[in-house]
Amino acid sequence: MNILLRRTWAARLIAAVGVLLIALVLIVLFFPWDLLRQPVNRYVTEKTGRKFEITRRLDVKLGWRTATVRLDGVEFANPQWARDPYLVRTERAEFDIRLWPLLYRNVVIPRLMLASPAVGLQMEQDGRRTWALGKDTSDAGTVPTIGLLQIDGGALDFLASHLGVDLHADFTFDTGRGEMPLSYRIKGTYQRQPLMAEGRTGNVMQLTAAGQPPFPIEITAVAGQTRLKADGTIASLAELDGIDAKVDLRGQSLGDLYPLLGIALPQTSPYAISGELRKRAKLWDVQGLKGKLGLSDIGGNMQFDQGQTPAHLAGDLRSSVMDMDDLGPLIGLPPTARSANAVEGVAPPPTVTQVKRAKSGSDKVLPTATLDFERLRAMNADVKYAAARIRNVRDVPLDNGSIQVKLKDGVLTLDPLSLGVAGGKIAGAVRIDASQNPADIRMSLDMRSLQLNRLIPKVETLRTSFSNLDGRINLSGRGNSVAGWLGTASGDVAALTGRGQFSNLLLEFMGLDGGEIIKFLLGGDNNVTLRCAALAFDVSKGVMTSRDVVLDTTDTVFHGSGQANLADESMNFVIRQAPKDMSILSLRTPLLVRGTFGSPSAGVEKGPLIARGIAALALGAINPLLALAATIETGPGVDADCGEVLAKSKQPTSGAAAAGANKAKSAKQTP
Repeated sequence: MNILLRRTWAARLIAAVGVLLIALVLIVLFFPWDLLRQPVNRYVTEKTGRKFEITRRLDVKLGWRTATVRLDGVEFANPQWARDPYLVRTERAEFDIRLWPLLYRNVVIPRLMLASPAVGLQMEQDGRRTWALGKDTSDAGTVPTIGLLQIDGGALDFLASHLGVDLHADFTFDTGRGEMPLSYRIKGTYQRQPLMAEGRTGNVMQLTAAGQPPFPIEITAVAGQTRLKADGTIASLAELDGIDAKVDLRGQSLGDLYPLLGIALPQTSPYAISGELRKRAKLWDVQGLKGKLGLSDIGGNMQFDQGQTPAHLAGDLRSSVMDMDDLGPLIGLPPTARSANAVEGVAPPPTVTQVKRAKSGSDKVLPTATLDFERLRAMNADVKYAAARIRNVRDVPLDNGSIQVKLKDGVLTLDPLSLGVAGGKIAGAVRIDASQNPADIRMSLDMRSLQLNRLIPKVETLRTSFSNLDGRINLSGRGNSVAGWLGTASGDVAALTGRGQFSNLLLEFMGLDGGEIIKFLLGGDNNVTLRCAALAFDVSKGVMTSRDVVLDTTDTVFHGSGQANLADESMNFVIRQAPKDMSILSLRTPLLVRGTFGSPSAGVEKGPLIARGIAALALGAINPLLALAATIETGPGVDADCGEVLAKSKQPTSGAAAAGANKAKSAKQTP
């Protein structure tokens, strides 16, 4: 009896629970949710601290894990500190919301649909965001997670003054546009540069949804002088993740990309490059990069990893032909007119000629433009570059070149650096420590087997001159421009050559020997033997002081002395000739080279020349033939000790120059 009674009560309990569940389902299915519209308006307004109103109708479809909410007419105000009065105003909204995360105050919206919305987004430097739903708009926990976003037109404003961003976007929807029915136009400023963009996309966009197919997107954008075209797909708009696109990028200088993308590239001539862009998580990858950099071609692959701290840039680049006109911007010079106008569709930047005119009379030669070393601390890098051929634009016979660029913790090294020049080679390294201000700059270059007749091909008298030329540059100093660095540099500069051939006609011009010039002009130019030559300077705090300037031939010995000041670009040199033969009509007297790098002047020392002139006039008064006696050169010159000349040129003599040279050599990698 008891067992039967218990079974009866259990059956009744199950039936009652079933009835309650059925009643609950019926209530859920047929509940007049719109009755809760005003309570919901008050509740959301209270919780967020700003007005929220469903203006016409509220409807809800509950599921076990997700509820679908439909709203007719929505007005959700922004905080009082925001520029736009509304976060969102829309004719109709529909969204799915996860129920269980609400227990932990997490708002997860897998899908959000807005009909003709007007959206006002704003973020402040202190972390406040208009889309944070709590009263504390800097609380990240109140920011909803949105998966798919679907819109059919409308407008959006986004303001982030501390980032230099102020954008307005208009959207239009047309089903006749195929898989990309949503068109957009964007106007405003990005990173404090004017921005205009337009394009198309699918009307369902993945903000954070995972596992969804990527949506198509097209964009054409102009920011300042930088132009971008891209066509491809993107998986996550919120994180700009899952990008697969063909891109075309062009502008006045790759250095302009730093404020836009955070990539610290050097200043360059105008460029136009294209390639296949992929982004996965924090890694940007460009494969098949090709295009133009001024007058040079460029190709290769690049990777930019924002996941590392700091970000890291890697790449392997190459040029079939590199044009020398494109090197100027790397050291602070404007591009030449040829480089500035080389890329179609890019407004040419100011050129060398235009900058010189703007300086109104300045004859400075060394680049004074401040190099932006601060951006070197923004990332690390390891990039290799090689040029198969270097075009001889300015008659400097560069044959080929390669370089490896490394940037770590604000220290930039160009090592190894190798250039094929005039049948020989220039190799070495450059090190720039941008963690100091002014930057610590060291350069160590060695020149081997350069052919002088190829270095100066336009001078006909040098066509059969010299054998091989060796040399070195070891300089260290501090500065934030090329001119600033050289104005403080110390070290060693030298060029040496051994036995070879030298034009006799050029030699007699240098020696001001009128008789020999007449003889060679009538009888033709001949060559004399060069025994040795050396050009060596000690450099101390920007002042180059000659320690050995010698040119010794079978005809004449030339000795030079003087200084060049790299800080104010002044120079003062004296070249003395010691002939080894007898000649008439000789006006031999020391040659003076003075002035500035931009406006040099050359002439003879007036004292000895005037003395010879007075003697010639006096003797000419007695007998015109005797006037020639004052111009006769008896040839007191003797052979230089070439071994001593070359040995003296090998090492700096002053302590400051030696210390600077040793410091510069430390730029090279230790074997």
